[in-house]
Amino acid sequence: MDIHQTEEQQVEQLKRIWNEYGNAIIAGLVLGFSGFIGYGYYKDNKLSQEIEVSENYQQVITLLEQDDEAFQTRGQDFIKNNSGTSYASLTALALAKDSAEHKDWAQVETYLNQAIENTTNKAMQALAKLRLARVQLETKQIELALKTLNGEFPEAFNAEREEIKGDAYVLNGDKAKARTAYQAALDASSAGTNPVLQMKFDNLAEQIVLPK
Repeated sequence: MDIHQTEEQQVEQLKRIWNEYGNAIIAGLVLGFSGFIGYGYYKDNKLSQEIEVSENYQQVITLLEQDDEAFQTRGQDFIKNNSGTSYASLTALALAKDSAEHKDWAQVETYLNQAIENTTNKAMQALAKLRLARVQLETKQIELALKTLNGEFPEAFNAEREEIKGDAYVLNGDKAKARTAYQAALDASSAGTNPVLQMKFDNLAEQIVLPK
């Protein structure tokens, strides 16, 4: 699923609903629902804020293809000004990807931690954690990567999580645990055979002498 596209569609739907029915809602409040005026104002204000944040997010993301330096600067400002929102998390993920292309692993790690902290969406947190664990393996922070992979993950991410665990155990020289993790990844995979994962598993199977 394209997260960005889905959010754009939701925002456009909110705009259309408000344009079509906003006046009627206000008229209804004035005519007889005065007890709900405070709540109506709150909803109106909150909707306007959400639309504004969404539009600002789109402006920041557009810079990714136009001006890398400006994207980094505006992106960091956006996260600071919209902390605790999924838009801040999405921006942090985009900044992390941009920094990874420049192999600035320390900055990538910072952004991925921000992505995790700024959302309560379990899928988005899982995605950021998986990317963070891979970066930690890239920088030889093996135990830290395994720690990042601890805890509960949505079921859809179990295969990738177990594969990364296997990679960590290989780097640690623990081939038995690596093989167990790769097997768990194969068992959890719902997208059919993963040739690379299967190759990792088969290579370890050839190296380990299993007890009779």
